[in-house]
Amino acid sequence: MLVCNFAVQSHTMKIIRAEHLGMCFGVRDAITLAVKQSAAQPLTILGELVHNEAVLASLQEKGIRIQHDPAAVNTPAVMITAHGASERMMNRVRERGLNVTEATCPLVRFAHRAVSRLVEEGYHPVIVGKRDHVEVRGLTEDLKEFDVVLADADVDALQERPRFGIAAQTTQPLERVRHLVSLIRRRFPRSEMRFVDTVCQPTKQRQTAAIELARRSDVVIVIGGAHSNNTRELVATCARYCARVHHVQNAADLQPEWFAGAETVGITAGTSTPDTLIDAVEVQLRELSSRLGSISANTSQNKDELEYSVASDAV
Repeated sequence: MLVCNFAVQSHTMKIIRAEHLGMCFGVRDAITLAVKQSAAQPLTILGELVHNEAVLASLQEKGIRIQHDPAAVNTPAVMITAHGASERMMNRVRERGLNVTEATCPLVRFAHRAVSRLVEEGYHPVIVGKRDHVEVRGLTEDLKEFDVVLADADVDALQERPRFGIAAQTTQPLERVRHLVSLIRRRFPRSEMRFVDTVCQPTKQRQTAAIELARRSDVVIVIGGAHSNNTRELVATCARYCARVHHVQNAADLQPEWFAGAETVGITAGTSTPDTLIDAVEVQLRELSSRLGSISANTSQNKDELEYSVASDAV
């Protein structure tokens, strides 16, 4: 864990970064591929390449277009996002004669293959994840039958099947996935169960590091896009171990009152958050700490002067 100490007059605030945070290799590779492809020919990304507004704005500044409907694409080349897509969706794109490039994360591809194998072997597929998330849609749109669960109530709504095959959205906390798998096993003791762990390693690392960070911090700042599922999951995880957790998209979102009395401030970030945003938040935290330190020092000095004045009057 990276630790940055700085003292300002009478006030010291320590900033610590989570051991694992920020952009994962799948996102970096997708961005690099998009920029490379757009240099060769006009490019449209089908959906949000990553769920981070700053990254998307940067891509658009380079002339890359973003469309959610294949019918609205008017460039010769189109890119599938890091979240992946179903064969049904990709066929719709290919039918238009477009040059298709997949930026699908390899770990999302693994999840697709795992679900396909479960279905081929006769298991009823159950996906632990958010039903309306683009990755989950990609995992399920080609399936004739499936269920998606995210909470205990979703498990209660399941119908009994002879065989359940369970996989997960790659950015789900492993603790939640294991809990729901256990619930399904207990609810259907007569059914055969197979669970394939498709939660990606970067998510596991960031979740574990976030827990350690939150336990050591008075305040935790989680940096990431407003629509980023893995960022929201980091917020929820940190909130279980730290009472003061704030989700920000950039340094401008930081509020000085959040840090009153804080000795240790932790920083973590979602897998689509670029290093530049993380660095900018830390710089802003340093400036806020400096101002808070100056206020604290001035308050202390004024108190000393008042006490000295009272003592002098008494003499």
